[in-house]
Amino acid sequence: MSKQVHQFFENLWQDYIQRTPSADKVHQVLGQGHSIINDHVAFRTFNLAPVNLEALTKIIESMGYFANGDYEFTEKKLRAKHFEHADPSLPKVFVSELLVEEFSPEVQDIIQRMVTGIDATHVTEPAFLYSGTHWDITYAEYQQLLAESEYAAWMSAFGFCANHFTVSVNALPGYSTLESVNAKLKDAGFTLNSSGGEIKGSPEVYLEQSSTMADHAEVRFKDKAARIPSCFYEFAKRYELAPGKLYTGFVAASADKIFESTHSK
Repeated sequence: MSKQVHQFFENLWQDYIQRTPSADKVHQVLGQGHSIINDHVAFRTFNLAPVNLEALTKIIESMGYFANGDYEFTEKKLRAKHFEHADPSLPKVFVSELLVEEFSPEVQDIIQRMVTGIDATHVTEPAFLYSGTHWDITYAEYQQLLAESEYAAWMSAFGFCANHFTVSVNALPGYSTLESVNAKLKDAGFTLNSSGGEIKGSPEVYLEQSSTMADHAEVRFKDKAARIPSCFYEFAKRYELAPGKLYTGFVAASADKIFESTHSK
């Protein structure tokens, strides 16, 4: 099982860097020859069968993960879960889903049409999580989704893939603070997500997070191609709940701002 899970993350990483080439540069800037440990990986989906959070949960649990936290994002109309593995060297997994029924009938219709074409039998294997889009939409439909939900628009363009990987600052040689990581990234020319401040969270909530703004990738829609924000890299510093025991959960208020790393403005 462990070998299969490691292979899954290797495949996921190779898929991710296709639309996030800056991730390799992050490794060069921060790793300096050391391997980089990822704290967590995040996925997005819709709360519609056959791809809702419950369906993706089954895939993740089939790899030996267990659910260990629930989150609500009222303003962005999302809910989420995070998962952990018995092997602490494996990244945590964070999966969010859009509450489709809370949007306009027009947006609901576009999303319903996207999801309808997905064969439920495919939504059982780990490889589904980097299977991309299963639909064809126009650029105008993308813009229509974007007007109501950046999250929905991003999903329409990229589908099922890692929205971001996350460097574990705790396991990063040569760095003891998130401030020092951010300073190194800015010196190297990266733009950081400043929504809610460059550092989201604090030692008081046992988690600090920052992230780059998303790369841009060319997406071919049904009628035209366009360069739009793709994926980003996050950085997480965790604090001890008790001696030797790091906090393993997430902070909804911080995650809410991290979602904005794929915004175009």
